[in-house]
Amino acid sequence: MTLRLLFLALLLPLAGLADAQPRDAAPPAGLREVTQVEGITEYRLANGLQVLLVPDDSKPTSTVNLTYRVGSRHENYGETGMAHLLEHLLFKDTPTSKNVWAEFGRRGLRANGTTSLDRTNYFASFAADDDTLRWYLGWLADAMVNSTIRREALDTEMTVVRNEFERGENNPGRVVLQNTMAAMYRWHNYGKSTIGARSDIENVDIPRLQAFYRQYYQPDNATLIVAGKFDAEQTLRQVAQLFGALPRPQRVLPPTYTLEPAQDGEREVTVRRVGGTPLIYVGYHGVAGSAPDYAAEQLLAQVLGDVPGGRLHKRLVERGLAASAFAFAWGTAEPGPFFVGAQLAPGQDLARARAELLAGVDALAAEPVTAEELERARTQWLNDWERGFTDPERIGVRLSEAISLGDWRLYFLQRDRIRAVTLAEVQRFAAQYLRRDNRTVGIYLPTEAPERAPAPQLVDVAAQLKDYRGDAAAVQAEVFDPTPAKLGARTQTFTLASGLKVGLLTKGSRGRIVQARLRLHFGDAASLRGEQAVASLLAAVMDKGGAGLTRQQLSDRFDQLRTNVSIFGGGQTLGVSLTSVREHLPAAVELVGRLLRDPALLAEALEEVRRQRLAALERERKEPAALIATLLARHGNPYPRGDLRHASDSDEQEADLKAVSVERLRAFHRRFLSAASAEFAAVGDVDAAALRQSLTRAFGDWRAPAAGPLPYVRVPRPLVVVAPQRFVVNTPDRQNANMAASLTVPLADTDADFAALTLANQLFGGRSGNRLWQRIRERDGLSYDVRSSLSWSSDEPNSQWYASAIFAPQNQARVEAALREEIERARAEGFTQAELDEAREGLLRLRRLGRAQDGALAGLLVSNLHLGRDFELLQRTDDAIARLTLAQVNAALRKYVDPARWSIAWGGDFKAP
Repeated sequence: MTLRLLFLALLLPLAGLADAQPRDAAPPAGLREVTQVEGITEYRLANGLQVLLVPDDSKPTSTVNLTYRVGSRHENYGETGMAHLLEHLLFKDTPTSKNVWAEFGRRGLRANGTTSLDRTNYFASFAADDDTLRWYLGWLADAMVNSTIRREALDTEMTVVRNEFERGENNPGRVVLQNTMAAMYRWHNYGKSTIGARSDIENVDIPRLQAFYRQYYQPDNATLIVAGKFDAEQTLRQVAQLFGALPRPQRVLPPTYTLEPAQDGEREVTVRRVGGTPLIYVGYHGVAGSAPDYAAEQLLAQVLGDVPGGRLHKRLVERGLAASAFAFAWGTAEPGPFFVGAQLAPGQDLARARAELLAGVDALAAEPVTAEELERARTQWLNDWERGFTDPERIGVRLSEAISLGDWRLYFLQRDRIRAVTLAEVQRFAAQYLRRDNRTVGIYLPTEAPERAPAPQLVDVAAQLKDYRGDAAAVQAEVFDPTPAKLGARTQTFTLASGLKVGLLTKGSRGRIVQARLRLHFGDAASLRGEQAVASLLAAVMDKGGAGLTRQQLSDRFDQLRTNVSIFGGGQTLGVSLTSVREHLPAAVELVGRLLRDPALLAEALEEVRRQRLAALERERKEPAALIATLLARHGNPYPRGDLRHASDSDEQEADLKAVSVERLRAFHRRFLSAASAEFAAVGDVDAAALRQSLTRAFGDWRAPAAGPLPYVRVPRPLVVVAPQRFVVNTPDRQNANMAASLTVPLADTDADFAALTLANQLFGGRSGNRLWQRIRERDGLSYDVRSSLSWSSDEPNSQWYASAIFAPQNQARVEAALREEIERARAEGFTQAELDEAREGLLRLRRLGRAQDGALAGLLVSNLHLGRDFELLQRTDDAIARLTLAQVNAALRKYVDPARWSIAWGGDFKAP
């Protein structure tokens, strides 16, 4: 397709959203319809609440997002982190609502909240259910004006937030980014982190916090978004009833007017900490996300930061000067930053990489952006926008970001601007803003000839969007309830001559999206000895050229096919994940087949991946989470180095990575890969006949010849009972500590006790509102994240139970005591019938929600083909969970989760004062 035709194709209406309600249907009393754009309808309540309905019946899930137009930008002196702290405290209680996390778990909600520079939002996704929707809307309305913001709640939650702060302090990338922002913004609050200063978090004043809440958490400062499957008329009535009763506040919100003046010289900041590898950020002051020039800014970031076609990747990564390079434009309500940067591997020259990074940006003056670069960036951006627009669980979040910029319709206006942006506009932005005196890598340097960027300007969003309507509303997708019986009825299976097993599950989807998965299995314990690093690197290198195409040509071709492809591997499997559309999936599958059978496997691609892996290993050497995970994996592992089941430490992984050559990659490909032991699954708007033909052409004759590839025989992983052990690892200069516990379980996912132990784990630590969460996070305020989980084997009775937590190092003894007290109490006293009933309902709802995700279904279908299963196993498991008694669940916990048998590891700076 020519660039002109591709651009015209992107202008066609997109499939997905239906009208929120007919134009002649009057909204309930108290609500007035304001406008409608591309199937999204805006309403207003008399108290000022903005309501957006985004209906989509294509899958039975609902997503609700409430966005407040307040973030860290609105905080005053001594109040940093206040918006984020309130995000946490609204989950605590109101006079009539207690323990909402437990209710989330009982109802099967996937819920959370986030805070950014310009907004705070609360969101939840759940299996479509009128009662759950009404309950969640009621809780949002209650929390909006009735949250108590009590000192007692603050005292426990403040330490949790501080723990979250400390976790961020362990991340070198986040630390250097925050320091760079602080150097860039000396007056504007964008220079302060959203999570706040430690002193402000620890000393926050309750009356000021309550005043902040009353000021900003009000209906006239909020937008409610309801997306997915729901009854529009009923939902509007509920919104009018629940939110309409809230009074319109009498106060007037103060406008923000501080603008960062044009920077008048290059700045530099240096952060030194233990561990990690060199990292460079270079920030430039740019424009607001609502400004017309933001489209040019975004596409320029794509031109510079894309992989593999980006200028910085070619200049730094392909020449071996950095492990990776990147660029991004940060969309903010007021003029925000534009970043470029590079991550280095051990041994790479920081000074040379810094010089080349800056030279790559400065070269835009002499080497302007080309038409090919611009169209590639435009295609990639629009493809990503289209994928977001067709997903009801993502569109609410994306609308939230547009709201934070000034108006939800900017979500569509920005797409229109991307379509229309010209080379001249991109080059003008680069010339005006990517200047030496407008960048921050360093300290102030006086100069006789400063080169200043244009003075920042506020944007009149209302004027730009007056009478804006966007594209025509799109078509409604099929209504489909993914019960196991219906999933089985919609699935067709067949086997190609090569041995490839195929499963196709045809169902409607927004945007005609299809999720596909391919798995190739190979080798046995003997043939794969010493080959693990080769198998892993082969998968990582495969998408970097092949099938007679260069890496850039391959990337461009998949973009033209509107297809995302990911290749991954390890153990005895090489996998491919595809997200495409009905009309392009057959061609994309054939291209994947050609790529798998004829990869380029170039030396420069191997070196790029190797450097990235080594850089990641170097970062992990000082990270407590990685260190204790390795300790537990190696404890009692009976397999020698080279065995597929051996757990390697960092030194062994580094040596293995360095030993892999291109010749070994090519030999491994010849010896092992074929479609003889493989499965393919596709879920969504599938053209079954066309896809079957493409699969036959791509894989039908890819058999294992007599002389090779080597046949697949699954490597057994029998249960190995290990002695319980306690490990403590000291990691200096790490403000966040980690705990991990593990225990072998002699069960597979088809055993009779599977359902009982799964539900017991949900009650103990597997969902919000569980025993661990209530004790360690809610009551004691010791951890931002504490949980337990089960990793089930489908092949033999050898599964794993895990528990984990993050915490401040000085709280280690309290966390350990609480963990042991809670497991012993649960084993001794058991759970209550009320706990069981709530957890059972929540677990069943979560399982239904999981079956509504096409990507998860594709993965499950591939697994079913491999294991010889069908979707009825889901129903049998649901039925088993529904029949469980309290005695069975309590017995499963006592039988399988014994703290006397687990191994536990602690990592952190425990020697710190």
